[in-house]
Amino acid sequence: MEELSVKSKIIKSVYFSQEDGRLRICFRNGEERLFEGVPSSEAHAMTAAQSPGHYYLDRIRTRFRRLAA
Repeated sequence: MEELSVKSKIIKSVYFSQEDGRLRICFRNGEERLFEGVPSSEAHAMTAAQSPGHYYLDRIRTRFRRLAA
């Protein structure tokens, strides 16, 4: 997994795997979420969004399958 740069009030770090479309999001409160089947374009759009936290809530959390993390 490669770390993607992100500036967010609620997201501490983001990791993305091109090989399997897995997206790991580490939050500032210590929680982590792992999703699969995420296109590279969505992972990069989230990190580049004006509000990555809102992008996660609107476009990632409800659209992609969450794995135990």
